[in-house]
Amino acid sequence: MFNISSFFGTVAFLLSCISLIPQIWKSFTTKSTKDISTLMLVNYLVCSVCWIIYGCYMRSHPIVWSNVAMLVTSFISIAQKYYYDRKVR
Repeated sequence: MFNISSFFGTVAFLLSCISLIPQIWKSFTTKSTKDISTLMLVNYLVCSVCWIIYGCYMRSHPIVWSNVAMLVTSFISIAQKYYYDRKVR
């Protein structure tokens, strides 16, 4: 039987997991992050940590795991930003 909440939960999970991957790929191929906001990346990171804590308290594995993926991609993006911006100087 079709469960609308499971459907949208699954879509949200998948989109959260891949949300920063296109930006990571573009930064990797262009070797440039000058147009990416550091504040936005830090916001993604803090938001992911908060969602992970919330998911742990609610015992919701999909919330935790999708935000662990988001946390990892946030760290990668921040590392790219630091590396490529320093390389330009």
